[in-house]
Formats: sequence, structure tokens, C-alpha cells
Amino acid sequence: MESLIKSQHAQQLAGHSSTKSPGTEMIPATTGLTMSSDENMMLKLIQHTHSPDAREVQVRGLLHLIEDILDRATLDSDDTNASKLPLPTEDKLMQSSIMSVLDSVSYAIDRVACEIAYKSLTGSDAHEITMSVFEHLSSFHWDGKLVLTLAAFALNYGEFWLLVQFYSKNQLAKSLATLKLVPVQNRVTLESVSQGLNDLIREMKSVTACVVELSELPDRYITPDDPQLSRIIATIPIAVYWTIRSVVACISQINMITAMGHEMMNTQMDSWETSMLANKLKNIHDHLSETLRFCYRHIERRRSSESLKVLHSLFDTTHIDNMKILTALIHPNTHVTPLQDGLTKSKVHLDVLRRKTVLLLISDLYILQDELSIFEQIYTESRRSLMGVDGKSHMPYEVVWVPVVDPIEDFERSPSLQNKFEALRAAMPWYTVDSPKLVERHVVEFMRERWHFMNKPILVVIDPQGNEASLNALHMIWIWGTEAFPFTRSREEELWRRETFSLNLIVDGIDSVIFNWINPENDNYIFLYGGDDLDWIRRFTTAAKATAKDSNVKLEMAYVGKRNHSHREQTRRISEAVRSENLSHCWTEPALMWFFWTRLESMLYSKIQLGKADDHDEVMQGIKKILSYDKLGGWALLSKGPEIVMIAHGAIERTMSVYDRTWKTHVPTKGYTKAIYDHHHDEILRDTGKPCGHFDFHITARSGRIPEKMNCFECQRPMEKYMSFACCHDEKLLDQEENYNF
Repeated sequence: MESLIKSQHAQQLAGHSSTKSPGTEMIPATTGLTMSSDENMMLKLIQHTHSPDAREVQVRGLLHLIEDILDRATLDSDDTNASKLPLPTEDKLMQSSIMSVLDSVSYAIDRVACEIAYKSLTGSDAHEITMSVFEHLSSFHWDGKLVLTLAAFALNYGEFWLLVQFYSKNQLAKSLATLKLVPVQNRVTLESVSQGLNDLIREMKSVTACVVELSELPDRYITPDDPQLSRIIATIPIAVYWTIRSVVACISQINMITAMGHEMMNTQMDSWETSMLANKLKNIHDHLSETLRFCYRHIERRRSSESLKVLHSLFDTTHIDNMKILTALIHPNTHVTPLQDGLTKSKVHLDVLRRKTVLLLISDLYILQDELSIFEQIYTESRRSLMGVDGKSHMPYEVVWVPVVDPIEDFERSPSLQNKFEALRAAMPWYTVDSPKLVERHVVEFMRERWHFMNKPILVVIDPQGNEASLNALHMIWIWGTEAFPFTRSREEELWRRETFSLNLIVDGIDSVIFNWINPENDNYIFLYGGDDLDWIRRFTTAAKATAKDSNVKLEMAYVGKRNHSHREQTRRISEAVRSENLSHCWTEPALMWFFWTRLESMLYSKIQLGKADDHDEVMQGIKKILSYDKLGGWALLSKGPEIVMIAHGAIERTMSVYDRTWKTHVPTKGYTKAIYDHHHDEILRDTGKPCGHFDFHITARSGRIPEKMNCFECQRPMEKYMSFACCHDEKLLDQEENYNF
């Protein structure tokens, strides 16, 4: 820090020509410290006296001693507040440190004390006395000048009040007080002294503490190459000047009382000067406090940037195991046991993850309950299936929840967030990071940069050697569960090679009822349908049931809700109506509807990441249709057992309604599904037209999931890309959600 001030000192002595003086630019206008031309000239005089040598005076311990003296310098020796103050010199190590400093600076302190006392008694001008102090302390740095001057004041002020406190208890104190003309018997005068100087002394201590704190900032981060830092740090000399000027004023007031003795008995101190100086120092203190906050933010950014580079480098290095990587992410040096075991709720060391595949579940504290519920179900079933005869799970991977609160200060000052964190991790059976505070700022930035974390949950897979096996394996988990282990790209491609676009893929593992329907032996026709228009649902289900009954086929129907979670309440009401009116089968658990749509989105994202966004991949085209038709309103998927026959938008209701007048006669020759398909495509769509595709990609899907281009599944022409903002009122109340639309 001192190197920065020296640099400023040199620049200002060089005398830059400008319409604005250097002094004016030092102090931001918002602080109320804009300097006049006289003050600019004064600042130059101060800087001319400043020629520090190589001595580094450790003033922090001395400042503590001075603050202790000034805090105890009160009217009554048994003052309640003073008696409760800690004793800073009781610590032998600290006392030894202070004595070492005093050995080297006591002469300077005494000299300043005598200089101020003598010149104030001879009627010298306060500015003249202040500049004299600067001359005497020219070889000290700015913090040293200020602390030594405050020490000189503490000698004077502390002695004054010590004689007052012990006057009635100690004959030596009484004699000395009499000799020094301390008006100990005039309580009115003493109270006037105490009250008149208290505010000013408090500001003097505050400004001094700020200057010392600024001087202790590391030169590594506070450098002259930052113009804003240079400008605001250069206000330190003027802060030192006005604080020393205030010390001069205080000593002058005390000396005036003792010099005039009993003539001051019945007079009140003139508070105008002390009030003016206190206000001046308060403005300076506010400015320095803001400067400190700015500097700490700057230092934090610089340190975070350095740590971020180290973290990136660490991930680009080969390791023998995963411990260095995990330690860098979730194990600050001050925390020996950074994890909590989800089953035993005990604190554990990172060693429990050594040479294991680790799934980092990274999220903020607003993770959806549906998402947690389904993830826990998959995790628990996997753990149960891998349970050995010894009663222990032999899972080849471990899950760790990494909670992110950014900025972390929100967590520290919010009991509600702390309670939410505790409630979330209490329900988790896997490992959790013991506190969001263990996830340091640069780690969060790393997650955002490298893993594209944007508060929505992601599942980063770290293999036993510390390599990134997957930047987000959640979509693989939702599609295939733990069968996707070890969650690599090659494993994902292998699993897709096994799949065909069938009803088994669409609803696999979600609902045992639908799973039984799919069995080819049951010879079922199945309609899955969705939307948020209850009247359309009533018309569609009624008409569809009528066609099946008349055609003598077994038709099963299931309502699967709507993709948009902001329609959650409306979907719940529709689900209740579907069940109460016996319109069709319907899931009673909202989490199942969430899982159904999340799996479809995951299939889309998976295909996009594998480069299958716009080819003729059958699965991709089918998923596109469902997601796009859901955006338009009502839709339906028809299958014969597991084989998907067609996916249609809301016009399917019209197809079902005209059964008697049109395609009924074709059922005996074409079959039920063929008759529906032909009439819908040849007659209905000829009138209504085929709706082109429309997709929404949440901004959090940007990590390789949003394609640069996408073709419409109907007309095959390139789709246009838009960005929109949508209000969301779900588990977390958000002002806006950002989406990419095709």
C-alpha cells in the first residue's frame, strides 16, 4: 500500500498541468471532501514533508494501547463501560511486541507531545503546529505519523484524566493535579471537557484505524496501475492532516484549561471548533470506510482470479487420484471434515471419496422438491440393488451435494436461508458439503465458467483419477438411471444405440399401470395426452372412448399434464377433474408429471450434445413433436402396445369427433390405428394445416445443449432463434426467466 501512496506522491510533486487540480481528483465528489485551492496547496506542502526511510513501524499493537487509554480516560474511575473494557497489555506476547515498538519510537512520541504542548501555549496557529508535527515525523510512513501523534495525545489526555480519577484517593495525584492546575473540583468544567471532546476523539480513533488498515493492505493487489485505486488511496495524506489537526485542537483545549486554572472554573468550553473538526473527520472516515470496502472487493476479485487460474490448471493436470481436485473444490484448509454423511449425519473427511467416481450435485437452495424426490428414489433403488451380503452398499460411485449461495454474504445474514439449507440436507441420504460457506467464491465462478452452472441443478461426474467424466450427467440419470454409469459420452452413445422410439422409452419406469398396458399380449391401444384446456380434454377423451367402444378395441388413456411448471396449479386442478370425472388414468403425484417432461427434455438435450439435433433421428423427431405440440396446447400420442403410431396436436380431438361421419367405415378394412392416421393426415391436416415447431430452451441449458441451428420437424426449414423472458412462480419466485426460443 505504501508503494502506491509513494507513487501518487511522486506524480503529484511532478506537477501535472490540468484544469482540475490533483488534490480535487483524489477525493471523489460523493464523499463531500472536495478540496479548495488553499487545501490543494496545503496538500502539496504535506507531501513535501514526506520522505519516509526504510523503517517499518508495526503500529497495530501500539494503536490498541492508545485506544485502551482513550477509552478509559473518563470522568469517573469506576465508569461502568470503562471497567468492562479488556486489558490489551495483559497478553505477555503482545506487551513484548508493544515494548519493542516503543523502544524505537518513544523519543518521537515525546517530541511530538512537547512540540504540540509548547506551541499551543505560545499561541501558534493550529495549521503551523500541524505542519511542524509533519516535519518532525517526516521519516515515518503515513500510518506511523498518525499513530505516533495519537500516542502523544494519549500521553497528554490520559495523564489529565488519571489525575482527575485519583485526586480524591491518592495524595500524590492530588498534589500533581494542584501543581498542573487541573480543575478537579469543578465537575461542570470537567463534564464540559469530556462531552466536548468525546465525539472528536471517537472520529480521530476511527480515521486512524482506517488509515492503519489501509496501510496493511497487500502491495501485491493494491498497485499504481489501477487509476481508480490510485485516486482514492491518495486521499490518505489529507486524512492524516485533519486527524493531526484535531489532535492539536484537543491538546490545545486541555492545555488552555490547565494554564488558566481557576479562571476557567465557571466557563463552558467553546464547542464550535471541535464540532467542526468532528464533522470533517466523520466525512473523511466515511470516505475511508468506503475506500476500504472497495479495496477489499478489489483484493477479493484479484485473489479469486488467481485461485480460478490455479483451479483451471489443476483440472488440466493428470492426477493419480481425485483428492487434489476434490480438496480444491470443497475443502478449505480450515475445515478438517467438510462433508456430512447423509445416512449417519456425522461429519466425515474427504478420504471417503478417494478413488471413487464422485457425482457432484451442484445447485442453489431452491432446488425443486420434485427433482430431489425423483433423484432420491433413483439413488435409493441403486443403493439397495448393490447391497452386499455384509449389509453394506457396494456402489461404485458417491453423490455429494454442493450447495451454492452467491453471494455467500446472503447466507451469512439470512436465518431463513440457513434454515432452508439445513432442511434440504436433512432429507438427503447422500453426502453433503457441510456449509455453503465452504464453497469459495472462485469455485463458484469456476463452476459457472467451466461447467456452465446457472443455479439450476447440474450433476458433474469426477472419475477416480480426478478427470471430468461428464459436465452434466443429470439428463443421463433421468433417462436411464444408474444404468448410465460411468456417465461418459461413450456410455451415452452405447445406450442410445439400444433404444428405439417407442412407448417403452417415453414412459419407462414412471408408471407400472402404463407399463402393463404396453405389454403386447394385452393388445391395448394407448393414448397419452396433455394440455391445460379442460374442455378440450373432455371432448377428446369422450370422443376417443366412443370410437374405441364402437370399433370394439381396448383403448387406455393417460393424462400427462403440461411441460411448463408455471402452469403447475392449473395442471393440478385439471388432474383432479380428470380423476373425479373418470375421464382417464392420471398420475396422482405431481413429481411423476415433472419426471415425465424432464425425461423428454433430457432426451432432447442428450441428442443435441451428441450432435443429433437436426438429422433424421427418429427419437429426436418424435421428442421435438411432443415438446412443440405441448407448447401449442392439447396434443396426443397414439400407440399400439409399445409401437408409437402417431403424435398429433389439438386437431386430433376433431379427428375423434367426426368418427361416425367419416373414418368409421374404414376401421374394418384398415384397422383402428390406420383408419385414424389416414383420416387425420389426409383430411383433418389438409384443412387445419401442420403447425410448425416451437421450442423453448431455458438459459441454464446453454452448456452445449442449445444448438446453433435447428430445423422444423414438419417443414424441415431452418427455424428462427429468439430470446424471451417469462415470469415464473413455482418453487422459487423469480422475477424473470431467460429462454431461447426456436
